[in-house]
Amino acid sequence: MSQVPEIAEFVAFLEKERNDSPHTVKAYARDVADFAAFCGTYYGGAWSWAGVDRLAIRGWLGAMQRRGLAKRSAARALSALRTFYRFLTVTRGVEINPAKAARTPKLERVLPAHLDRTEIVLLFAEAERRAEAGGFTDARDLAMLELFYSTGIRLAELAGLSDQDVDLVSDQVKVRGKGKKERIVPVGSHAGLALRAYYRQRDGLRAAGTVDRRAVFVSGRGRRLTPRGVQLAIKRLLSTLARGRDLHVHSLRHSFATHLLDAGADLRAVQELLGHASLSTTQVYTHTSVERLKKVYHQAHPRA
Repeated sequence: MSQVPEIAEFVAFLEKERNDSPHTVKAYARDVADFAAFCGTYYGGAWSWAGVDRLAIRGWLGAMQRRGLAKRSAARALSALRTFYRFLTVTRGVEINPAKAARTPKLERVLPAHLDRTEIVLLFAEAERRAEAGGFTDARDLAMLELFYSTGIRLAELAGLSDQDVDLVSDQVKVRGKGKKERIVPVGSHAGLALRAYYRQRDGLRAAGTVDRRAVFVSGRGRRLTPRGVQLAIKRLLSTLARGRDLHVHSLRHSFATHLLDAGADLRAVQELLGHASLSTTQVYTHTSVERLKKVYHQAHPRA
């Protein structure tokens, strides 16, 4: 039998009805297709979604482990399969969900990598120096860096910003997050200044040629900057720090949350700013703050 129609319908369901992010849709489609390929080998012939048993799921998880797949990726793949089977129950009347009983791989809690205050000062000093000495690209990169740290928005959210989303009169930005949910996030004064300076450079580019007139951040050729383009630009700035290799665009989001909580911000307010559906997702940043406090305690207390 061909599994393609079911997977294609599942992808359409995730995109149109659940409004999942393109990243989630792509990952879930890949995970379910990987399971279908595994079943073809595992059963050695004809098989059906309804006929899959728990042993097949266990075998698939084992195969992923042998391939060296991270536990987090295996957990996501299992979650994708559970969602797919719930979809089959509704659309195809498949009564069993063999993925439901499978044990999710236990994840080791990894504290998010974030920049300390000294690194933030060094990073922004270097980005400002480049913007003053350089042209369009350096002004744009500083504006992106400022906006990431000022708002805590995700990579895809920043890349997707259009001019109408940014209101520098009210100092706020409208962000479209996961599941196409919208939220309003304040923009700090430093980010506002950097954006205005970048806009002046961009206006010059617009006068000289064809430029995407909706996108906030564009390439030197005037096209909307892709998430990969944003990533590379920020990585160039992060690489100026001593541990730049260990830092990524997402580290700025982690820094935003950690520094707010360190300064006494309310956890639910930070949750709203980050666009987290669950408070437990935001709580990981409190662990980062506690770890920092423990370190200070052990260094400073005479009987620690």
